[in-house]
Amino acid sequence: MTAEMTYRTFFGDAERDFRITPELIVELERKTDAGIGALSRRLFNREFKRADMIETIRLALIGGGTSPKDADALVSAYVVNRPLIENVSLAIAILETLWFGAPKKDDGNGQA
Repeated sequence: MTAEMTYRTFFGDAERDFRITPELIVELERKTDAGIGALSRRLFNREFKRADMIETIRLALIGGGTSPKDADALVSAYVVNRPLIENVSLAIAILETLWFGAPKKDDGNGQA
């Protein structure tokens, strides 16, 4: 997958890349017991299980190049013990990028 499928944002203590690769879709489906379409629908409609949000963020960190150990530590520090509202938008943005590609960057002239 290319940069077009990567969502980059500040998370925790630094800018980080988030990407769900085809292999990680399989793992995300397994961890959430839902197909990618059903999982996305649950998050987009804010009818999600907590694990849907947590696993989406954790696996996307791994797909973005963070080691599994560091991804687990980041999620433990910045997702698990925080209010849901702080991270649900991140999980949704990750899945939107999977479905539609990364948001276009404004070139400063009002054009993407």
